Amino acid sequence: MTGSIAHDRGPAEGEERAGPLIVTEDALLLDDLLRLCAAAGARPEVHHGVPERGGGWDTAPLVLVGDDAVCRLRGAARRRGVCLVGHDQDDPRVWRRAVEIGADHVLRLPDAEEWLVDRIADVAEGVGHPALTVGVLGGRGGAGASTLACGLALSAARSGRRTMLVDADPLGGGLDVLLGGETAKGLRWPAFAESKGRVGAGALEESLPRLHDLRVLSWDRGDTVAVPPGAMRAVLAAARRRGGAVVVDLPRRLDDSVVEALAQVDLGLLVVPAELRAVAAAGRVAAAAGMVLRDLRAVVRAPGQAGLDSDEVAGLLGLPLAGVLPQEPGLRHTGGPPGADTRGALARFCSAFWASVPAEGTS
Repeated sequence: MTGSIAHDRGPAEGEERAGPLIVTEDALLLDDLLRLCAAAGARPEVHHGVPERGGGWDTAPLVLVGDDAVCRLRGAARRRGVCLVGHDQDDPRVWRRAVEIGADHVLRLPDAEEWLVDRIADVAEGVGHPALTVGVLGGRGGAGASTLACGLALSAARSGRRTMLVDADPLGGGLDVLLGGETAKGLRWPAFAESKGRVGAGALEESLPRLHDLRVLSWDRGDTVAVPPGAMRAVLAAARRRGGAVVVDLPRRLDDSVVEALAQVDLGLLVVPAELRAVAAAGRVAAAAGMVLRDLRAVVRAPGQAGLDSDEVAGLLGLPLAGVLPQEPGLRHTGGPPGADTRGALARFCSAFWASVPAEGTS
């Protein structure tokens, strides 16, 4: 797959996306604000003063007031979401004007452009609660982290959650293959490698392959084996803004991009077979991941070595126990993706997991 994506698409024909109200007569400032709205994929409403009754002063999700317009807004009803915007970096009276109109923020361009584009895009996308983001790591090679990640994503989608599965392990062979969708149309990670700044949440979702009622961001069969940390941060932030659930399959090797991914994970699951060597290997993974991830829990694969139970494994790792994942005979030979059989051990474990966690993540 080729191509790249850095910003959200504009509204489709007939689609209305909430944009800010702009109040200014300053032509240069208006040009800048219209440019920033276009970058955020929002259509603003522009006035020289407080709109007539029925206008956007009360209903706009965000109001951008130019320095020149403050005198025309005296007496307007106070509301939240007002930003005073201008170009003069050294104006000592700007804070007095901000108090006059009850502004929440004072913004000086061009310094505040990146912040303002993000804020406009947030209101245009109607951002609500961020997705609950779950990261899955293997305690050792072959522990079954990718299998669990797929099972969790399928289970979340079955329960009605908007779900995205993100493959953050470039050497794992591709989760689209595990889901039987390696030929499905849609973008893969190489298309996002050059992403800078904000990635549009809606554009990201629409650009990815849809497999088994969830969106999947995986790797292609090309030579790209890494994405820059900034791209990882931007893509996962966009995925979280859509709400629902995001499941991230993480490698055991922690580089800068994986650290960025861990920083956006609400809850981590470390898959550990109940074997002494696996526990020893998992201890190193847990120590490294735990430096970034505040909530890391152990999922113990059973049965294991005689005399080594799940509580003992979790205790040796110093992690709370998220649950025990029994072996599922014939899982690799069912012909469907992991967790597709709702009567199987993997599907039952995943359903119980989602029932035990919050519906949304932390902001």
